[in-house]
Amino acid sequence: MARYIDPVCKRCRREGMKLFLKGARCYSPKCAIEKKLPAPGMHGARKGKLSEYGLRLREKQKLKFFYGLLERQFRRYFALASRSPENTGEQLLSLLERRLDNVVYRLGFAPSRRAARQIISHGHIEVNGKPCDIPSALLRPGDTIRSRIRERSVKFVRKSCDLAKEVPSDIPDFLEVIQGDVPEGRMTRLPSQADVDRNISEIQMQLIIEIATR
Repeated sequence: MARYIDPVCKRCRREGMKLFLKGARCYSPKCAIEKKLPAPGMHGARKGKLSEYGLRLREKQKLKFFYGLLERQFRRYFALASRSPENTGEQLLSLLERRLDNVVYRLGFAPSRRAARQIISHGHIEVNGKPCDIPSALLRPGDTIRSRIRERSVKFVRKSCDLAKEVPSDIPDFLEVIQGDVPEGRMTRLPSQADVDRNISEIQMQLIIEIATR
């Protein structure tokens, strides 16, 4: 499986905005954007004016980096959103919010989506009582997500929950946390535009749709 192994702060510097890829660090003075570091590369500070295509490409890259998508995954989600009679941009965001790694993060079980992907791929999460190690799995209303019932998984997820408390975030209305001895949550309905992570508000969805439909 392809994965990005370079420092993730480079991506924030490249896009000139916080993509919240490192949990609590993104809210601290150590953040590369807070330090106002230039874009990576020898000539990163000498940015020229972007073309119309370049503007649209950068918006698409921001969305991909924010949710941790590869190009093929993005194309698949966009194709699904395009088939809906509803607004394509809203449907695309709804699909991305339903990803298992995003749900684990937004339930407060992980400090970032990147950390959530690690928890899932290492086999610490169950969906509807069955182990699931696919971070891109799309959830449906009524699905329950919880730590696997074994000492190692419960300990690991609880530690991740403690780290997530350092990140200022609210649990969206389409999710609910089930109180108990084991970290557990449920998706109550499909996410809407109002449920989308507020940190994504700077990304212009219309430009993304324009470049994706070419």
